[in-house]
Amino acid sequence: MDVRSYNRQAWDRQVSQGNEWTRPVGPDVIARARRGDWSVVLTATKPVPAAWFPPLRGKDVLGLACGGGQQGPIFAAAGARVTILDNSPGQLQQDLLVAAREGLHIRAVEGDMADLSSMANGSFDLVFHPVSNVFAAAVRPVYREAFRVLRPGGVLLAGFMNPDVFIFDREAIDLRGELVVTYSLPFTDAEDLPKDQLQRAMDEGWPLEHSHTLEDQVGGQCDAGFVITAFYEDRYGEKSGDVPSRYMPAFYATRAVKPPA
Repeated sequence: MDVRSYNRQAWDRQVSQGNEWTRPVGPDVIARARRGDWSVVLTATKPVPAAWFPPLRGKDVLGLACGGGQQGPIFAAAGARVTILDNSPGQLQQDLLVAAREGLHIRAVEGDMADLSSMANGSFDLVFHPVSNVFAAAVRPVYREAFRVLRPGGVLLAGFMNPDVFIFDREAIDLRGELVVTYSLPFTDAEDLPKDQLQRAMDEGWPLEHSHTLEDQVGGQCDAGFVITAFYEDRYGEKSGDVPSRYMPAFYATRAVKPPA
């Protein structure tokens, strides 16, 4: 099964259904960003600390698997030169929609987060990579490519899932609110979900996910050459009803720097 092609269509479908991660920011958010008053998330709820960002004005920023019209337009309004790469044309269209509405310039590139071969070495000052590597079959190539396209001293801000959330039976959570340990790690929907559950997920248009070990998600950044300088945990908000978040973080975020030459 070509999961990447399936996920392209699935995320386009999520756009049409109004998934919360596909809803573009409004004019008020852009107006505040132009005044220097802005924040964004890498994970579900916790704003990224302002100190994690370099000054954005005049900087080249890559939103890696970052479509949806949420972070990219804010960076552009704050004065950055913004490129958004995403697998979903529908998600990219949300960024272009805001750009057209607000008179911003955003370059939209449809592609694979693990293959940035269309981009030159040392092209960006910041790579912003919100929780999306669950849609990549392997995460280490993503980090290697992010390292390559960053300038020396450039920053990678990455959000990613706690792999432990994948051990639970999702239907037991959804139907009874129970945490039933069912799966071993690493886990991938296309290979490890029971066929009936997988078919229901696909019939409903949900993107398919892959878990990744912390060794790959954190160690992979280090092995690519990054120096990790900051870290935080996050959970789904209380209103989400996410049962695992009652007991453990659902997400992690890292700030990593490409060492100066």
